[in-house]
Parts: sequence; C-alpha cells; structure tokens
Amino acid sequence: MHVQEWLETVPAVAVYALVGLVIGLESLGIPLPGEIILVSSALLASQHGHIDPVVLGASATAGAIIGDSIGYAIGRKGGRPLLAWLGKKFPKHFSEGHIATAERSFEKWGMWAVFFGRFVALLRIFAGPLAGVLRMPYWKFLIANVLGGIVWAGGTTAVIYYVGIVAESWLKRFSWLGLVAAVLVGLTSMLILKRRAKKAGQNLEVTEAQAS
Repeated sequence: MHVQEWLETVPAVAVYALVGLVIGLESLGIPLPGEIILVSSALLASQHGHIDPVVLGASATAGAIIGDSIGYAIGRKGGRPLLAWLGKKFPKHFSEGHIATAERSFEKWGMWAVFFGRFVALLRIFAGPLAGVLRMPYWKFLIANVLGGIVWAGGTTAVIYYVGIVAESWLKRFSWLGLVAAVLVGLTSMLILKRRAKKAGQNLEVTEAQAS
C-alpha cells in the first residue's frame, strides 16, 4: 500500500506523532525514510482538511531537532566506539569510508555541515552522532540544528502542501512524480557519497600501510 493511502486511514494526531517519531529516529542515527513520510503527510494535508499543515510542520521540526540533539548526546558520550558499533549494525550507512567523508565535511564546514546535512538523506543520520563524537561545541551544534530543522522540515511541509493545494486535480500524479524525483536525488547523492567514501577508504588504507 502506498504510504499516503495508509496515512489516510489513521487519525491526525497519529500522523503528527508518526512524522515526529520517524524523523526523530532518523535524525538520531537510525536509517528510516523520514523524508518520504514527511512528503506523503504534507500531500495528505493538502488533500484532507483534518490534518493541519502548521502542526504537521511543527511536529516534523520538533522531531528533527530533538532527534539530532539526542544523537549528539549519544555521540559525545559514546565516542569512537559508537561509530564502530554503528558500522557493524549498519555497514552500508556507517562504513569507514562514509564516516571519513563526513568527518572531512565537519572539519571543513563545521556548523554548515550540520545545517546542510539536513537536506541530504544519507547525511541526516550522521549529523547528530558525528557532531558529538567530534566534540563540536553544543551551542554551535544547537544553532545549526535548530535552523536546519526549521528550514528543512518546515520548508518541505510548506512547499509540498501549497503545491498540493494548487495542483489538487493531479495530486496523485504529483505524488508519484515527487517520489520518483526524491528517489533520483537520493540515488545521485548516494552515488556521489559512495564514490567519495571509497576514495576516502583507499586513502585511509594507504595511510595505515605507510604508518605500519
């Protein structure tokens, strides 16, 4: 069953809670389809008046900010062993190459890496835990986290909602086009990250070989 069709069967409060929970868990560091849930819910809000887009956007924003903050706290306490454990649990997402690529981004861009990481599917699960592991000052992380959460979650909800209102007659077609576009963007970003991660992993192996 399509995500949007399933969401139509549950009450509005459950939709708000589900969106906040899924996005929160994704931001905490667990690979989940937070963006797909948010887009589907915003489309549903534009089609059915019982879902308030403002409450939906606020729920998504709260989930993003709280999830990232918890991820930061866990990363700060768990340190490098946490990344090693995540690598064993989620090898496709937390491989050494991906971690090395994300670390370079954080070292180069700092707060901007947290902010813009919110807009890249794969990086969303890295931002909180990795910022904690790298001991980024919490006030810097919090500013970037809050701004990124508001712009990404609130902005995505607003854009999808108003486009859905304007294009209600072809809403279902837009839903599929939006899903296809999201998949294409996600695949492109993953391929770029995979290539960079592979290169980073090779450089890491060369460095270790030289050191030994």
